[in-house]
Amino acid sequence: MVLPVFVQAPWVRAAPMAAALFTTVILAAGILLERHRQPHWRDLGALLVGFSGSWLGGALFWGWCRLHPAWHLPIEAFALPLAVAGLGGRWRLAGSFYLASLLGTAATDAAMLLCGVMDLWPQVLSVPLPEAPSLLQAAASTILHPLPLLVVTTSAGLLLGLAAGMWNRGRTGRIAAITVATTLAVDGLFLAAALAAPQLSGLI
Repeated sequence: MVLPVFVQAPWVRAAPMAAALFTTVILAAGILLERHRQPHWRDLGALLVGFSGSWLGGALFWGWCRLHPAWHLPIEAFALPLAVAGLGGRWRLAGSFYLASLLGTAATDAAMLLCGVMDLWPQVLSVPLPEAPSLLQAAASTILHPLPLLVVTTSAGLLLGLAAGMWNRGRTGRIAAITVATTLAVDGLFLAAALAAPQLSGLI
């Protein structure tokens, strides 16, 4: 998802229901803004509607299912049919944002699986709090080995190439391209935090 995990994860761990219910605030704001007479406010409203789907998926996973990484993508993809349907009408910006965010999530999960990090995920999130930073740092360090680095850089290169191709496909393409690029930036920030200051990563 585009929202930095180190921002949303602490809230849903502390108050998962409140974080999930906040979806209604985002969604309501988006629907109201989408009805505005000014085009830029309408666009912002549509983006908020798309973002509300990513927010709720993240809240559900990090709040209740975070120890089960195999459930991450299916939960994040709960609004996939709505997003695809939205591409054909007034909600195409919302659908484009959500689908691009989901693509970034899928790419991140695939890279983690190929790098062997996915198996360490439940361990990091279930150990006693004093042990978590060192375990997270050790898990992140596995990325620095040659083969995982190749996987990560190849995945990032493919996503950047895809984003570049999307950029020339109108307004919805630019939104998707920015979303994918932002996902890469978030992943990079998370990896840097996990290596340098794991206690600030949001996972623990």
